[in-house]
Amino acid sequence: MSLNSLIVPRIAAKMLSQETQDKKRAQFERQRIKAGKDHIVEFFHDPSDPYSQLLETVLSEFSSRYKIEMVTHLVGPPDDGAAPERAKLIDYSKMDAMRLAKKAGLNFEIKAQTPAGNTFEADARREKLGHYLGGTLYYGGEWYWGLDRLHYLEARLTELGLRQDNAHKDYIYSPPQIPTGSGNTNAVIHWYTSFRSPYTAITRDRVKELADAYGAELKIRFVLPMVMRGLPVPAAKKKYIPLDTAREARRLGVEFGRVMDPVGRPVELGYSLIPWAREQGRAYEYVQSWLQGVWAEGINAGSKSGLQKIVERAGLNWSDAKSILGNDDWRAEAESNRREMMDRGIWGVPSFRVGDTITWGQDRLWVIEHALQKQVS
Repeated sequence: MSLNSLIVPRIAAKMLSQETQDKKRAQFERQRIKAGKDHIVEFFHDPSDPYSQLLETVLSEFSSRYKIEMVTHLVGPPDDGAAPERAKLIDYSKMDAMRLAKKAGLNFEIKAQTPAGNTFEADARREKLGHYLGGTLYYGGEWYWGLDRLHYLEARLTELGLRQDNAHKDYIYSPPQIPTGSGNTNAVIHWYTSFRSPYTAITRDRVKELADAYGAELKIRFVLPMVMRGLPVPAAKKKYIPLDTAREARRLGVEFGRVMDPVGRPVELGYSLIPWAREQGRAYEYVQSWLQGVWAEGINAGSKSGLQKIVERAGLNWSDAKSILGNDDWRAEAESNRREMMDRGIWGVPSFRVGDTITWGQDRLWVIEHALQKQVS
């Protein structure tokens, strides 16, 4: 094991841990008290963004529940680096925001609004604090994007004793657990996945549990990571996504955080074995083992010893794997998967499809469950 393989996962695990989060929160509160400042929650609002509009509809209720001061900043849309497929983002966000509003039981209608003007100062503050999107809330060193993450901020403010005495005890919106039901569908769940996606990593068990609960086939549709397709990834995005993934993983009880970044050759080596694992009837077991190893155990998937562990615990033969490791036969399949995903209006992972229903995000498996429930015999 190299020194890098030994040290990097430990550093990542510490940075993404509950302990580190709690220490940073405590430090912020000490500094806030010392400076005599109120509890200020900052809302970065992009009027043209459906997710931002949706979050705005609940902020009056949110503000009435907690002893806070809300400050709103009007910001512009994300730049091209954070929105590489802007047209697709605009179309998808409209559909997805309406789905989320319905799931949350909110009476919501998207308004056709142009981006705000004169946002230079607000955009600069958002960038300084470490984010790149509208529809975001910031409090004490942490970001909360959209309605989906509001419950985390509510929990934090409740722990601080800031909930009003007459406030509801439940959260404004609590994401559902998956699966919540069962049935026989004989459907196919298409799982668009990337070995370099932390969000994909924390779906590794839930998507299989969902498929099993509804008697569905799980079809793994691997694609090259965005950065390996030449798409830019802003620094703020690189920082926010692992922290948000770690937060979601803790909520869901998924092991995550001891990370060895697999970008580049490790991903290619990993993909080179997927078609073979599928032929052996062990595609899911292999992918699950890979994602578990790289994102939760800090396994160096670019090393032969790391790959051997991943392969063997998936019930596959390492001697056979070595003979085909590093082939390029998988590339055409990865590109075909990417084109299909893009043709259906999705450009990122993890994404999921059942029939004509497609959705993006590890926090949207409930959309797929709804589609499966319609097919229960």
